[in-house]
Amino acid sequence: VGLLGLPEARPCLLLDVGCGSGLSGDYISEEGHYWIGMDISPAMLDVAVEREVEGDLLLADVGHGIPFRPGMFDGCISISAVQWLCNADKKSHSPPKRLYKFFSTLYAALARGSRAVLQLYPENSEQLELITAQAMRAGFTGGMVVDYPNSAKAKKFFLCLFVGTPGTLPKGLGTECADGEEIQQAKFTNKRTRFTNMKGKSVKKSRDWILEKKERRRRQGKEVRADTKYTGRKRRPRF
Repeated sequence: VGLLGLPEARPCLLLDVGCGSGLSGDYISEEGHYWIGMDISPAMLDVAVEREVEGDLLLADVGHGIPFRPGMFDGCISISAVQWLCNADKKSHSPPKRLYKFFSTLYAALARGSRAVLQLYPENSEQLELITAQAMRAGFTGGMVVDYPNSAKAKKFFLCLFVGTPGTLPKGLGTECADGEEIQQAKFTNKRTRFTNMKGKSVKKSRDWILEKKERRRRQGKEVRADTKYTGRKRRPRF
C-alpha cells in the first residue's frame, strides 16, 4: 500500500484485484482506507465473508473488464493475480485481448493522478513483456520495480502504474549493497516468443518451443545438446 503514494490526511477508496480471502484488504482497513475486492473464485470470497472483512466483495473475471464508473478509485492493488490473464483457460480466451480489456477499464476506473501497484509472479520474460505492453497501450505510464533482484526466494515483481501524471518509480528493496552502491536490477531477457492464435504459448515443436524446453532442462541440471542454427529445423521429407 505504501507504493500507492496515498494522501495521509484523508481515507481513500481502493480496488483489490484478486482479493481472495481478503487478507490484503485487512491491511487496507487497518490503514484507515476503504476497499472493494474482486475475485473469480466463489470459494475464496466465501472465506472472506466468513472472516467478516470490512470491504465490499464482487465475484467477477477481471479479464472481462473492471465494471465501475470512471474515476471511482484512488488506487488499485493486486497480489499474484494479473499473471493468470496470460493463460488461455478457454478456446475463446485471448490473453492479449483480456489483458488490454483489464488495463483499459482499470485506467478509466482510477482517478487522475492515482496509481496501481500489481504484484506479479510471471513465468518468463514473455509474460512480463506482454503484461507491460498492454498496460502501456491502455494509457498507463510507469514500469517494473523488483525487490531483492538477486534472491531466488525473496524476489518480488511490482508493476507500478501511474494514471494521467507520470511519477518516479520507487527503488526496490534489497537493491543496495552494504557500502551504499546500488545493485543492478535483475531483468528478464528480451527474447520474444511467437504466439499461436494470440494465446500466449509457443507453437508446439517450433524452434522457440524447443529452445524453451532445452532451457528448462538445463535449469534442472540435465545434460542438453548445445543450441545451433539447426535447432528446431524440420527435415525434408525423404525422396
